[in-house]
Amino acid sequence: MAVVALSYCKPSLHPLRFHPHCGNLWKRENVRRRTRGASTVTAMFWRSDKSPQVREFDISLANYPLTGSDTSQEGQNVISLSVVSSISEITPSEWDACALDSSQPQSYNPFLMHGFLSSLEDTGCATRETGWMPLHIVAKDESGHVLGVSPLYLKSHSYGEFVFDHSWADAYRSFGGRYYPKLQSCVPFTPVTGPRILTRDTPLKDQVFDAIVSAMTQLAAKLQVSSLHITFPSGAEWNKLKEKGFSQRIGMQYHWKNRDYKNFDEFLMDMKQSKRKNIRQERKKIGTQNLKMRRLRGDEIKARHWDSFYDFYRNTTDNKWGTPYLTREFFHYMASKLGDGVLLVLAEENEEPVAGALNLIGGDTLFGRLWGCRPDSYYPSLHFEACYYQAIEAAIELNLKTVEAGAQGEHKIQRGYLPVKTYSCHYIFDEGFRQAIDEFLVRESNQVDYVIKVLHESGPFKETIE
Repeated sequence: MAVVALSYCKPSLHPLRFHPHCGNLWKRENVRRRTRGASTVTAMFWRSDKSPQVREFDISLANYPLTGSDTSQEGQNVISLSVVSSISEITPSEWDACALDSSQPQSYNPFLMHGFLSSLEDTGCATRETGWMPLHIVAKDESGHVLGVSPLYLKSHSYGEFVFDHSWADAYRSFGGRYYPKLQSCVPFTPVTGPRILTRDTPLKDQVFDAIVSAMTQLAAKLQVSSLHITFPSGAEWNKLKEKGFSQRIGMQYHWKNRDYKNFDEFLMDMKQSKRKNIRQERKKIGTQNLKMRRLRGDEIKARHWDSFYDFYRNTTDNKWGTPYLTREFFHYMASKLGDGVLLVLAEENEEPVAGALNLIGGDTLFGRLWGCRPDSYYPSLHFEACYYQAIEAAIELNLKTVEAGAQGEHKIQRGYLPVKTYSCHYIFDEGFRQAIDEFLVRESNQVDYVIKVLHESGPFKETIE
């Protein structure tokens, strides 16, 4: 097996830039090959007061022994575990079978599919150069059949995660520790809840789950990282991982629920009168500005539409974050692989696109992801129309139960999106630091629970609507 080589430097403030001395470390001569089968990572860590430290780590994983009656029925004794440095090393059919079995058809999650994750890697978004070194876990039976997978990345920063631990990193560093690199199981740049341990639906699935979690902690220990993070897992995973020593954290997003509405007006009738009036006024502004809204799917979305949308996206990132996580090529690749699962909302003025919002269609959920508009224009209420109201109309039309409109934003509440909990799990290796984090998480969780309760009590719906 080819050796995987990586280097990490002292993190810079810029999410996609590295220490200036790291410029040419990614050279072929830095990749070592061995005749034996072990897989290793060569890591270079930078400190502000010392020369770079080069370390080589063996990332081969031990087999996981199976127990119980199911093993004899399946004719299996061990689960084989390995690390792959690119999702391309796993066939789409094998990866997607695990993702689909873990999600179930009604809650199909497009972000977990091989097409989405490979698009991030193939177009230079989630790669070692951007601080997202893929180290995906693969579990196989003794016949070589894939039983489970998990998206996993070695990270040199905390950008693009939407579960914020920058203060943890600062605290860790202030006590002389090195927080980065860290291991992260997630979908890069995507705050969408879903399973992170993807297993086939077999009698061995519970043991495969345990095997993959064990592999993650084993790998983290071998790499000598500060921590392992599993962000936006399912609620079931969150509870299981507590039993395995992970610290639990909760967050909050705003989701819209479809109460079997036949149309948008039916939804409005469940709102309080003041909120209903405000939404109608905002929607009227679209027509008065000579704007036309269009919802395009699959082949209806042409290359020129993606080019326009990328310009809109760059306008948002330039104004908000300063650096785009996604490349122009990503949108073309992703769309070609997900097909009709992509919904692009466009606002047009005189038949020219001036703004857009990207959505992906799941089994029972519409996932709103990105928004942007033309840099030289301002259209009142267009953001609300493109991101929230068009999404609601699409969900009703497609008979979807939920609209997830992305991270943050209390302004979503008065437009029908209510707060829900999100989850993350954190394995901190330093016992003293873990204890401090756990104490913080108790206080933070109490605050989040209280805020969710208050926001629901003062929500936009009539008192008879739950």
